[in-house]
Amino acid sequence: MSDWFFKEGGRDRLIDWLDLDSRIDSAFAGTRAWISDKWNSGSSYFARFKISGWKRLANEFASDALTLGTGGLVILYGLALPALVEFDEGRFLTGHYAVKILDRNGTEIGKRGILHNDAVPLEEIPDYMIRAALATEDRRFFEHFGVDFLGTFRALVTNLQANDVVQGGSTLTQQLAKNLFLSSERSIQRKLKEVFLAFLLESRFTKREILKLYLDRAYMGGGAFGVEAASQFYFGKSVRSINMAEAALLAGLFKAPTKYAPHVNLPAARARTNEVLSNLVEAGYYSAGQVHAARLHPARIVENRSTSTPDWFLDWAFEEVQRVAEGKGQYVLTARTTLDLNLQKTAEEALVSNIKSSGRALNARSGALVSMDVDGAVRAIVGGVDYGESQFNRATAARRQPGSSFKPYVYAVALEEGYTPRTVVRDSSRSCGNWAPKNYSGGGGSGRSLSLTEALARSLNTVAVDLSLKLGREKVMDMVQRLGVSGVKKTCSMALGDGGVTLLEHTGGYATFANGGKLAKPYAVLELVNSQGETIYTHERDAPKPPQTVPRQVAEQLNQMMQAVVEQGTGTKAQLPFTYAVGKTGTSSSYRDAWFVGFTGQFVTGVWVGNDDFRPTRNVTGGSLPTQVWHAYMSVAHTDMNIGQIPGLPVHPRQVEEQQRLAELKRSDPMLAAERGTAPRDLRLPQTTRDALKRLSQAMRKAVSGESPSAAPDTRRGDASPASRTQTATGAAQSAPSLETR
Repeated sequence: MSDWFFKEGGRDRLIDWLDLDSRIDSAFAGTRAWISDKWNSGSSYFARFKISGWKRLANEFASDALTLGTGGLVILYGLALPALVEFDEGRFLTGHYAVKILDRNGTEIGKRGILHNDAVPLEEIPDYMIRAALATEDRRFFEHFGVDFLGTFRALVTNLQANDVVQGGSTLTQQLAKNLFLSSERSIQRKLKEVFLAFLLESRFTKREILKLYLDRAYMGGGAFGVEAASQFYFGKSVRSINMAEAALLAGLFKAPTKYAPHVNLPAARARTNEVLSNLVEAGYYSAGQVHAARLHPARIVENRSTSTPDWFLDWAFEEVQRVAEGKGQYVLTARTTLDLNLQKTAEEALVSNIKSSGRALNARSGALVSMDVDGAVRAIVGGVDYGESQFNRATAARRQPGSSFKPYVYAVALEEGYTPRTVVRDSSRSCGNWAPKNYSGGGGSGRSLSLTEALARSLNTVAVDLSLKLGREKVMDMVQRLGVSGVKKTCSMALGDGGVTLLEHTGGYATFANGGKLAKPYAVLELVNSQGETIYTHERDAPKPPQTVPRQVAEQLNQMMQAVVEQGTGTKAQLPFTYAVGKTGTSSSYRDAWFVGFTGQFVTGVWVGNDDFRPTRNVTGGSLPTQVWHAYMSVAHTDMNIGQIPGLPVHPRQVEEQQRLAELKRSDPMLAAERGTAPRDLRLPQTTRDALKRLSQAMRKAVSGESPSAAPDTRRGDASPASRTQTATGAAQSAPSLETR
């Protein structure tokens, strides 16, 4: 060390190391002495409480119980957290809105919403209706706290003895929780949510309130929710007036409304009714003699009732009505919607028949379908295989991984950035952190060069991921947001569709490409009319005009690339013989989700196939069962050759032939062409004549129905309500042909 440090006064000017060392030693020694003193004092204090024998054993048990209990509460909270997220107070409200829903042509297709003055108070519901529900669904309802552990154990033993599921363990409160918040997926996670939600319901409501909610909200088949609506539907009268046999029939519907609905399977409904009557006797509510008359005189069903309703669409349309009508101060409404009943039935048949015929062998038990016009007007929604079994709408509410059907969004970004369908790219893997994509074949890419169109047609994962990383995942996020698709997160594998999206939004995203790049936000409501017949909303007048979200050239180029998917790629089963079809297949990891979303010049349709509990299917890909469903629907949905041209594609040769045939028909037979709507204008009725005939027809209908013709709305102003336009004349007017023209 330098001499200057030891020179006189050096230590005073810098650091007195000996003084610092002594202070540190003193501090440590003092702290040690203080801790030792406190330890000894504490030990002496707690020595007074030293216990032994059974007291010590009890103390150890209590201490361990406290520790385990604390840990258990933490675990319990973790398990209950998903249920707390699902718990929505708004689901308990009966709502302000009562809506009569019409299809696109003005035909009534159903009702949604519950008026407060239409709900039957619990004390006015017959005693045997309530007892029949309790005897069949939950006999210990007033004894448990939401979950009946004794009843669950008893049901488990009974099912084991019978080697079959003959008894259910869910309480009435658990069933209400499922009806209000959950889907019907059979999984441990869903069951745990159901249990915790049942506890929340029991803490939030009284037993009578829970019972009333259940009787008002349970689905009873035929589009009827609650015992009052079901009584009106099946018997044509209020639940206040039903007898014991009718009450037993209604109580039998809670378990499986589609299976036991009398208009679907009357023998099964009557057998189920007898089971409910036996339950009333077994529960001690009535004697065998008291129910004997109900057995001898079964319930009589009102005939001429609709056996099917578009419930999936009605549920979603009701949500749309509430959104559109918010803030307008009108609650009793008639809504004319975009639904096409023929397309809805076709969609249901295509999905259900294919799932039932092929789904079991492929372990694919669920599915959904959405079909819309290229502007977003939804024509059909199928939210599952059986609405009676589960009212959860998989088309509008379920978020599933779209797989490779997400890739067109990535390629759209590439086209915006200057790529073309002929741009050459490489089939090679590019890592993102510790992850690198692999193609469906399992390899990391062949390394060969190919066009952008071929890469999409072959659905190469390597190219899609490379584009997303090279162009920027932020731009892909921006693209899907512009198209109205939510739920996508920025991840390394986002280009492969690893985020959850709804089928409705995903189909709407494709509709934007189908119409040339204008935003196609899915919509259901065409017109809203209040109880006074005043039109308070029309989509054409009040909805914002769709912006040009994607440049038309980009949409055209992408459509050309997606045509290659159908013509020579993974979606060849979607080919239609009478018009061009474009689209994209999608398959998520482990074959949990399979998709096909595609369109013609007229309809955009998306199909999803999978399982509610996320179990893998048996190698179902987007190019197999979903494309099969899509083809079955689209083959029937197009009823004529009046199909629009897909932007970027030529007119199909078959359509060209049909146009030439009609042109020849017009030249050779003008009158026949007039009937087909292809005649020259001078062979048609003048517009003023058609308007006059239309007004005359409406005036005749008003007169026959008892209203003053002068009260009829002036159709020239467009203020006629949908209800008035769909009234059917009676009496003398029935024998006369309709004078309305389109």
